[in-house]
Amino acid sequence: MKILFVSLGCDKNLVDSEMMLGMLAKEGFSFTDDEREAEIIVINTCCFIHDAKEESVNTILEMSELKKEGKLKVLVAAGCLAQRYQAEIREEIPEVDVIIGTTAIDQIVEAVKEVLAGEETGLKHIEDINREPVFGKKRMVTTGGHFAYLKIAEGCDKHCTYCIIPKLRGSFRSVPMEALLEEARELADQGVRELILVAQETTVYGMDIYGRKALPELLDRLNEIPGLYWIRILYCYPEEITDELIQAIKRNEKVCHYLDMPIQHGCDGILKRMGRRTTGSDLRSIIEKLRKEIPDICLRTTLITGFPGETEENHEELMQFVDELEFDRLGVFTYSPEEDTPAATMEGQISEEVKLERQACLMELQQEIAYEKAENMIGQKLMVMIEGKVADENAYVGRSYKDAPNVDGYVFVNTEQELMTGAFVPVKITGSYEYDLIGEIDQ
Repeated sequence: MKILFVSLGCDKNLVDSEMMLGMLAKEGFSFTDDEREAEIIVINTCCFIHDAKEESVNTILEMSELKKEGKLKVLVAAGCLAQRYQAEIREEIPEVDVIIGTTAIDQIVEAVKEVLAGEETGLKHIEDINREPVFGKKRMVTTGGHFAYLKIAEGCDKHCTYCIIPKLRGSFRSVPMEALLEEARELADQGVRELILVAQETTVYGMDIYGRKALPELLDRLNEIPGLYWIRILYCYPEEITDELIQAIKRNEKVCHYLDMPIQHGCDGILKRMGRRTTGSDLRSIIEKLRKEIPDICLRTTLITGFPGETEENHEELMQFVDELEFDRLGVFTYSPEEDTPAATMEGQISEEVKLERQACLMELQQEIAYEKAENMIGQKLMVMIEGKVADENAYVGRSYKDAPNVDGYVFVNTEQELMTGAFVPVKITGSYEYDLIGEIDQ
C-alpha cells in the first residue's frame, strides 16, 4: 500500500518522521508524493507558534477531504498538534483514524495495521510524554543523503514563559550515547557527510543519565567516525555553554566553528519576563569568550520581538544590542501567544502591527550587518559542500561551515567542472549578494 508522508515543523520533528518512515518501509509499505495515489497519509504536525498550528490544521483538513473520495483508507495525525489537541481532532475531524503522540512514534506500524484491520484505535497511541525517547530505529533519510540531523535528546526543563514545548514533549531526556554513536555510524555508512546535532537544548545533553554535561565527550567520539566531514551543533542555550564545550569545539577538527545560540532578547527586563536565565551582560560575556577562543566562529541566534510588555525603549535597546554584537546569522520571530503558557495572559500584549514593524527594523539592521560581513569574505577561501547544480548555468550551489541548511545562506560556485552533490571543494570568494556568497574553485 502507498503512503504519503507530510512532515511539518522543525528538524527535530523531521527526525521523528524519518524514524516512522523507516519503520513503515521495513514492513513493506511503499511511498508516494501524490496525495491522489495515497492509500495511507501520515501528517507529522507542529503547533509551536500560531502559523505552524494553522498550517497543521489546514493540512489535516485538506487531506481529510480525500477520505470522501474512497482511495484514502487511513489518515494519521502525529506530532505536537496531535498530542496537544487530541480530543478536539477526534471530535471535529472524524476522518482522522488514529492519533500518534509525540512519544509514541514507535507505534506507527501497529496503528496503521489496526485501522486496516477495521479495529477501533481510540486514543491508545498517546503515551506518557516523559517516557524514554524513541531510538535505535533505522531511519529513511529525507534530506538528500549528504547531511542528516541527529536528535540527541527529547523534551525540555527550561519552561520559558512563551513556550509550550515542555507540555508537548515532556522533561529533558537524553538519548544514550552508545545509541547515538551507532546511529551516527549508520548514517555515515549511508553517505552522510554532515551531521547536525539537534534537541530542544543540546548543551545539557547527558545531565539526566550521566549526571554531567556530556556533549563535549559526544563530540570527541563523533569526531572519530570515518566518513563524517562536518559536525554542526544547533540549539545551545547560552548559559549552559561551558569552557569544556568550547575546548571540544576547538580540538575536534570535524566540529564546525559554528554555534546556534538562541538568546531571544537583549534587554534584562524582557529576558526576565520570558523566564530566560541570562542577562544582557551575561550574553555579552559568553559571546566575547566564544570569539576570543574561536576567532572564526560563526554565531547564529534568534530573537522574539513584540513580547508582552516590550516598550519602544526595550526595542531600541535590542536594536543597539544587535548593532553592537553583530551576529553572523540572525532570525527574528514576532511573539505568538500560545494558550496554556504564562506569557499568553501577561499584561501589555502588543498589536500585530507593532510586532511586524519591530521585526522589520531588526531584520533591516541585520541585513546591513550581514551585507558587510559578506563583503569582508571576498578574497578569503572556504571549504564548500556542494548541494546541487544551478539550472542552465556553469555554477553550483553549496554551503560553507558558516551555513546550516534551510536557515542560512549559500555559496554559489562558478565552474565548468562537474561536481557531485555532497562533494567538498575549496572555494575562493569573489563576490557577495545580500546573505549569499559567490566564488570559484580555488586551484
